[in-house]
Amino acid sequence: MLALGSNLGDRLAQLRAATRLLGSVAVSPVYETAPVGGPDQDDYLNAVVLVPAAPPRDLLAAARSAERAAHRARTVRWGPRTLDVDVIACGDLVSDDPDILIPHPRAHLRAFVCVPWLDVDPDAALPGHGRVEELVAALDTSGVRRTPWSLSG
Repeated sequence: MLALGSNLGDRLAQLRAATRLLGSVAVSPVYETAPVGGPDQDDYLNAVVLVPAAPPRDLLAAARSAERAAHRARTVRWGPRTLDVDVIACGDLVSDDPDILIPHPRAHLRAFVCVPWLDVDPDAALPGHGRVEELVAALDTSGVRRTPWSLSG
């Protein structure tokens, strides 16, 4: 499962392009969210996509390729970006590979990941943290606003 975010340029177009490049099999609704951490910046559009099963390093390579296609610049940690693609989970896999930790170490704390994930997969569970439905119930979701936009358009 991959999480997408964009807060620079045509945010919706960036997410739509990434969805096509990543070969998504299921896509959540689009949410608008306030930035978490980092410098002062514009709100994000966020979504979650389910992609065909693949090794984590292959998913990471696909994520970085989509970011490059969106001309992502990595200049400021947690700063604004045209596209951010995070590998969140790979089924039940748990990995402490320093290049790609699985599951994502902060996913369970991020409403902008868990809320759209619950929409696209109501039975989802995050290894080591439990059902996504329970994670959402424990999070402050007040800054996560569902939009009328679709990534299929």
